[in-house]
Amino acid sequence: MPTRMVTIYCKNTKSYHDFPLGSSLLEIYHALDIHLPYPVVAARVNYKAEDLNFYIYKPKDVEFIDASTPSGMRCYVRTLSMVLSRAVHDLYPNAELRIEHPISKGYYCTLGKLDRPFDEQVVKEIKEQMCRLIAEDKPIICEERQTKVVKELFRSRTDGEVTLFETLGNPYCRYFRMDDFIDYYNGVLMPSTGYVTVFDLIPYYDGMLLRMPDKHHPDRLPELVRQDKMFGTFNEFVSWNKLMHVSNVGEFNVACKKNQAFNMIKLSEALQEKKVSQIADMITNREGGRPKFVLVSGPSSSGKTTFSKRLSIQLMVNGLNPVIISMDNYFVNREDTPRDENGDWDFEDINALDLPLFNKQLKDLLDGKEVELPAFNFEDGKRYYRGDKLQLSKDGVIILEGIHALNPALIPDMPKEAFFKIYVSALTTINIDNHNWIPTTDTRLLRRIIRDYRFRNYSARETIARAPSVRRGEEKWIFPFQENADVMFNSALLFELAVLKRHAEPILAEVPKYCEEYTEAHRLIKFLNYFISIPEREIPPTSMLREFIGGSSFRY
Repeated sequence: MPTRMVTIYCKNTKSYHDFPLGSSLLEIYHALDIHLPYPVVAARVNYKAEDLNFYIYKPKDVEFIDASTPSGMRCYVRTLSMVLSRAVHDLYPNAELRIEHPISKGYYCTLGKLDRPFDEQVVKEIKEQMCRLIAEDKPIICEERQTKVVKELFRSRTDGEVTLFETLGNPYCRYFRMDDFIDYYNGVLMPSTGYVTVFDLIPYYDGMLLRMPDKHHPDRLPELVRQDKMFGTFNEFVSWNKLMHVSNVGEFNVACKKNQAFNMIKLSEALQEKKVSQIADMITNREGGRPKFVLVSGPSSSGKTTFSKRLSIQLMVNGLNPVIISMDNYFVNREDTPRDENGDWDFEDINALDLPLFNKQLKDLLDGKEVELPAFNFEDGKRYYRGDKLQLSKDGVIILEGIHALNPALIPDMPKEAFFKIYVSALTTINIDNHNWIPTTDTRLLRRIIRDYRFRNYSARETIARAPSVRRGEEKWIFPFQENADVMFNSALLFELAVLKRHAEPILAEVPKYCEEYTEAHRLIKFLNYFISIPEREIPPTSMLREFIGGSSFRY
């Protein structure tokens, strides 16, 4: 009987190939002798990320990927996380590993219920065990069973999976096995431990930092960057979640089913407003004199604009007279805008701002002079003056909002004591479970997709297509300077993904299934499935979230 064949189109070779029915992606990869810049980690099959043990039974489009791609790096991180989890289990079977959040170009991890004092020796032993597991190249098998069976397999664990399985309501669940050790991850992993040779594990505060490869050069580790202020901000939100008795998505969904969503909304909004008030007090009562300028920076869709407006209100409560100025009004005329490596206008380059004018006007304001503020017309790309004049009063304070606000090159010759710097970003508030985190970029991307669709007439496909360029700009012009802030503000809300879900899903569903952007759209839809959708009627009109879903009492 002749062997049945299946035809695939390989995007790497740009050609069609026939293989025996049921061939694995790994077999196909080796047969085609494909050479990627870095070792293969996974593949995109009809634009969906699949592991290399995926079997082909129907004609498919296949593209093999390495860790320099977003999907590939996520696969690498999940695989290395499982190696870490197995190493901890081998050495300290009663310990509770929690992979908490990304920081310092790695992932901060804690160990609870450890039967000995946590110290550098513990970290050293875990790293050595990880190296042994990687050297042994242990197979990682994806298994799928009825959810009731999987729940029993995970019943003895305290990682949050059982609660998550119960709230998802799926009849079958997938999980991963390495020998007799099982774990759950929200995406594909690599076939074996031998793929994750680039990593490090070091002590970090009262836990440890799982260091990942450089996403642009995954054959090496990036330079270690300390992020002390960011770490403090994450810790603050961990304590806030304890107040609400919610630490993972499963617990959140259970609380929603018990009609506690409205209480979580009110408490989350109150905690955030209290933080805005505290920042206003820091500005008002700063030792050494009150600053005249407040610089507010943050990445795209972080909520900088709404934060500035709420901070303005709290400063008024303190008896001050705040004025908000968008730094976008200091753009140079379009013909003077720098261009990127592709020859396109680079609006995120700091030199897209008229720095001499900006600094002159700030100096004049500081000297008590009156200035005429510029306005920028984005339609014709020109600066205009409309008679908007400003002079700082005794109680005046100017809030300057823009992506370059923390860059030292913005105000090189201005007195430091005249400024107070704030970094705003939508940092993650909860994890899916103890071993699956929520990327901070996902929250902001979902916000942006919804806002662009509702208010800027952009499709999800268009927003997703622009995301890599936006991200590159953030990595160059925003993230390197975030630790320059005097204070950080987390604009994410515990409940927001459950609200964004009902807005984002129909928009993402419009992305065609056979385009590059479908990979991300499909991943985001799967991610949103973890959350129970909740109504938004209890969200106040001054909420950060209103900037993106509508219904804000602020004017934008």
